[in-house]
Amino acid sequence: MPDQAPGFTPIHAEFGARVSGVDLSQLVPDSVFEAIDAAINQYSILLFENQNMNDAAHLDFTQRFGQLEEEHVTYYSKGEVTYIGRVGNIDNDGNRVSVRQIKSSTGNEMWHSDSSFREIPAMYSILSAYEVPDEAGETEFASARSAYQRLDTPTRERIESKIGIHDYIFSRTKVGEDAVCESQRTYMHPVRQRLVRQNPVTGERNLFVGSHVKEIEGMLDTEAKPLIAGLIAEVTRPESVYRHRWQRGDLMIWDNRCVLHRGCGYDADKYRRRMHQTRVRGLGPSIAEVVDVKIPAHCT
Repeated sequence: MPDQAPGFTPIHAEFGARVSGVDLSQLVPDSVFEAIDAAINQYSILLFENQNMNDAAHLDFTQRFGQLEEEHVTYYSKGEVTYIGRVGNIDNDGNRVSVRQIKSSTGNEMWHSDSSFREIPAMYSILSAYEVPDEAGETEFASARSAYQRLDTPTRERIESKIGIHDYIFSRTKVGEDAVCESQRTYMHPVRQRLVRQNPVTGERNLFVGSHVKEIEGMLDTEAKPLIAGLIAEVTRPESVYRHRWQRGDLMIWDNRCVLHRGCGYDADKYRRRMHQTRVRGLGPSIAEVVDVKIPAHCT
């Protein structure tokens, strides 16, 4: 008897789908995984509810998409390699994390794409919720693919070959100079990324911007900064944002190549928030991507 195909129900008019009929704590059959893999390229975000996850199942599922990406905070702070990132205010031992770690994590409340500050940026992020606050602590998402489609032709032509400079230290020190440690300052350097990327499966274009973008190569700051801010504003216009209220057992996959996201604040002194995240390394530097499809006409 063939495996039952998963169901996909849209959660926003522009992107995203809720997945039914899949238990990620068990080995997902190949045919089901292939449907999920195709769906993430189509929808950019997939939400799985009521999952009974653990780190082993989380890592096994992640590796089916590609190579694991090491968690950057531990790697650049301590030189240690781990593939599970802890999101929230609870450490591996169940204790609340340090004030500096909480302050640094507030940088996640700015619109960004995970690991865009790495030469090979992340492809997918997979976040699983174990403990969530009784109020607030949502995550917001917006489609940089849909935003690109809304741009007029002159704007598309203006940004087509532009290179953004992504810098983790630049973005994190916006919340305070002590939000990064000396090891991070030493080893995390700015990288070059295309301002326009193209999905290799669907051929669709999208913007690649966010809080890590410090400047645009070859462009004066007086021109670049308003352009960066304007593109981020276009991606994240209110009607284009999906705001997810987390429930215990939720697992979300999103495509960092074409989605911006940000965390929403919560009372970290009052509530516990414990979420585990993995990332799938991209296939190569965005700078090396070939964008050779004719720029489509303006689409409203």
